[in-house]
Amino acid sequence: MTISQWLRNCPLPKLEARMLLQHQTSYTPAQLITRDQEVLGGQVLQNLSVWVERRLNGEPMAYILGVREFYGRMFAVCPDVLIPRPETEHLVEAVLARLPENGYVWDLGTGSGAIAVTVALERSDVSVRASDISERALVVAAQNAATLGAKVEFAHGSWFQTDRPSEKFGYDVIVSNPPYIEAGDRHLQQGDLRFEPQHALTDFSDGLSCIRILTEGAPDYLKPGGWLLIEHGFDQGEAGRAIFSQAGFQEVQTLSDLAGLDRVTVGRKV
Repeated sequence: MTISQWLRNCPLPKLEARMLLQHQTSYTPAQLITRDQEVLGGQVLQNLSVWVERRLNGEPMAYILGVREFYGRMFAVCPDVLIPRPETEHLVEAVLARLPENGYVWDLGTGSGAIAVTVALERSDVSVRASDISERALVVAAQNAATLGAKVEFAHGSWFQTDRPSEKFGYDVIVSNPPYIEAGDRHLQQGDLRFEPQHALTDFSDGLSCIRILTEGAPDYLKPGGWLLIEHGFDQGEAGRAIFSQAGFQEVQTLSDLAGLDRVTVGRKV
């Protein structure tokens, strides 16, 4: 079967079919066109058949391919970590805008390491620490840091309780994209979310419990004037601001994503 024939017969949307074919053959989009009469080998066809079946069953393309682009770089992903999303790039930009020269930043619940690794690569002058409750997620994050050449210190543990204790009052910025989907939310059973780690999506409560933990604990680890930045759901801006204010943060505000939806709430320690 030729490339042209396979693309014509593939039941997936053409963009997805081409993505699978590119990843399997290592061809560029242009090469798929110029070599469309090339015959695909038996192993390639078998691999493609497995991938197509997985996609037809709803599995995210990122897990099938094993990578997802974030902030212009390719990050390894697997079902042990959330798939990095474009909205989180706003969180990274907000961190970069608040980091002083030679500053210190801690990414809690790092997952694939997308935030921590990106900050480390964009700002080689800063010191970056990343932690996660999932040891398997930390393996993925460390792999991404090594592959992309980012210097990041990793620690295992739940929020501020890690196996490599961090000194209090030491950070200029603490950042997190915590589980914020409310328990029982119908979206957890739809689309890509069905395949992603549930503990990284929902707090199995009201969607705000992790934000409370972070706002209560962060002041002990932030320098005076340091910032806390948390990504949350599009409808959690008002609640997020209230939680930040109750914890004593100043200059509290919610930043919007490109769609104009509430996405990141920030606050400054007095």
